[in-house]
Amino acid sequence: MSNFAIETKNLVKRFDGFTLGPIDLCIPRGAIVGYIGQNGAGKSTTIKLLLGLLHKDAGEIRILDEKNPKSMELKDKLGVVFDDLLMPEEMTFTDVEKFCSKVYSKWDKARFHRLREHFHLPEAQMIKHYSRGMRMKLSMAVALSHTAEILILDEATSGLDPIVREEILELLLDFMQDENHTIFVSSHILSDLEKIADYIAFIHNGKILFMEAKDELKENYGICTLSDKDVKNIEETAIIGKRIHAFGQELLVKRDLIPKGIALQKPSIEDIMIYFVKGEKRR
Repeated sequence: MSNFAIETKNLVKRFDGFTLGPIDLCIPRGAIVGYIGQNGAGKSTTIKLLLGLLHKDAGEIRILDEKNPKSMELKDKLGVVFDDLLMPEEMTFTDVEKFCSKVYSKWDKARFHRLREHFHLPEAQMIKHYSRGMRMKLSMAVALSHTAEILILDEATSGLDPIVREEILELLLDFMQDENHTIFVSSHILSDLEKIADYIAFIHNGKILFMEAKDELKENYGICTLSDKDVKNIEETAIIGKRIHAFGQELLVKRDLIPKGIALQKPSIEDIMIYFVKGEKRR
């Protein structure tokens, strides 16, 4: 058995004007991996490829050692939450429960209803009358009620108020109490990933720029503000990105390449992402 819950090797998907990959991505079993990047960078495309919703042009995908993402056995092991509830809006909670009991061979009706009570979801109200937060809670309830080993979330907390987001994050952390469970989550809300992620994978223009342990990522980089003169004393390879202002330059740097005596601040994940994408880089 592989130590990775999800693996891709040389994964490629081509569109007119955009190519995803080649991507090599290894998601460790028992970890939460945050997947970050701008709109259009390839996050949702990656997830759709993993789920078999798009046909890859090249490369390999393995999920729990299974090469066929559409296999019936794998379906029970994957809990998926998109940025909206992909079910007919005329359905009620009761209808969703009946539907899922036929789709999943290991459907847990009792757990589904416990989550309904936890989320205060009405049973008889049609989905079209649910708020966005209620729809996301229902999606989470479905994903967590068929003994899934992997949760894959694509912008599931976007547009939700902080209280609902916190409820969902608590459920994700509870899910991870089982050391065999894994979460792969894309999100624009980087503060959420700061709270729960073990690793951060950053995709830009269809390419993975890095995947690193979150704590190490923040330890490996630093932010400093220097005069134009002092910047000349920094190795070019140490500078990830910079912002030039009237009093000098603000730099995102590799800590281990910076001379002692320069004060460095710890960056947030958002800082790192912005400097990689927007910071004027040395050539």
